[in-house]
Parts: sequence; structure tokens; C-alpha cells
Amino acid sequence: MGCCSGRCMLMFFCALQLITAVERQVFDFLGYQWAPILVNFLHIIVVILGLFGTVQYKPRYVVLYIVWTVFWVTWNIFICCLYLDLGGLSKDSDYLSLGLSSHRSWWKDNGPDCGNRNLPTTRWQHLDSPALVSELSCLLEYQYIEVMHSALQLFISALGFVFACYIVSIFSEEEDTYLYK
Repeated sequence: MGCCSGRCMLMFFCALQLITAVERQVFDFLGYQWAPILVNFLHIIVVILGLFGTVQYKPRYVVLYIVWTVFWVTWNIFICCLYLDLGGLSKDSDYLSLGLSSHRSWWKDNGPDCGNRNLPTTRWQHLDSPALVSELSCLLEYQYIEVMHSALQLFISALGFVFACYIVSIFSEEEDTYLYK
């Protein structure tokens, strides 16, 4: 098996998906977003099974990975549409927390270079609460970080899907040659 064989590339993309999915899982746990936690957990399990199927020449596990990848791509497109407020979806909805809590994306309060920017002091004298004085200014808004996470998952999944289809066809050809010898 060469370094650039289909099997090796699928193992690489599965490993990359595991790393990015675990990273995403950590931040979803921090934000108490229950739907992504559940879906990420299932994704991690199926990617491990796909990796196992690739290493052990088990095409059924690779087919499971292919079917799951279609769902995973659909999920990530939904996440992109949700955070970009497309198709009647709103990032302020409680879809991702399943209505169980009012938590939201961890990146909303903890994004890169986020800090409180104080407004002019003359303005807060008219307000009831000084807590309303500051605004959160971030280098990159949280919804774009979430969309970038999903876009990365879409890219890796698309490549994994292609290589998984190739691997299943290779496994099927090898199985056919052994059957007819």
C-alpha cells in the first residue's frame, strides 16, 4: 500500500475528521448546545467505524460511513444556514439547545479578540443600568466562526465521501476476483 493510495487517503481524512469533530464537540459542550453534541458524538462513532472498515477491509463499515456522510453534510449545511439566517432560520433560535436551556454558541462571548468596548460616559447616565454601557466587539463574529467550522467539515466530508466510494469499489472488485478464481 503506497502513501497516496485510496485507503491511505481515506484513513487520513477519517483521522482529520476525528480531530476536527472532537474540537467541535468541546466547544459545543462549552456552549451547552445539545443537538450538535449528540450529532457530533454519532459522527465520531461512525468515523471510527469507517476507519476500522478501511483498515480491516470491511466494506460494510465503509458503506455505513458513506451513508452517514450524506447526513453529516446535510447537518452542516443546516448549521451554515442557521448561523447565516438563511431559509427562515435564525441564529437566535433555540434549535441547537433543543429548547432545554437558553445557552448559545460558546464563540458568541469568547470569540477571538473579543473585548468590551466602552461607550462614551455621557451616554450611560441616561440608562438604568451601567451594565448596558459596554458592547462586545470581536475580530470575527461568532456566526462566521461556526460557519467556518461547518465549511471545514463539509470540505473534509466531501473528500472522505469520494475516497470512501472509491474504496468500496476497490473492495468489491477484489472480492469479485477472489470469488471467480
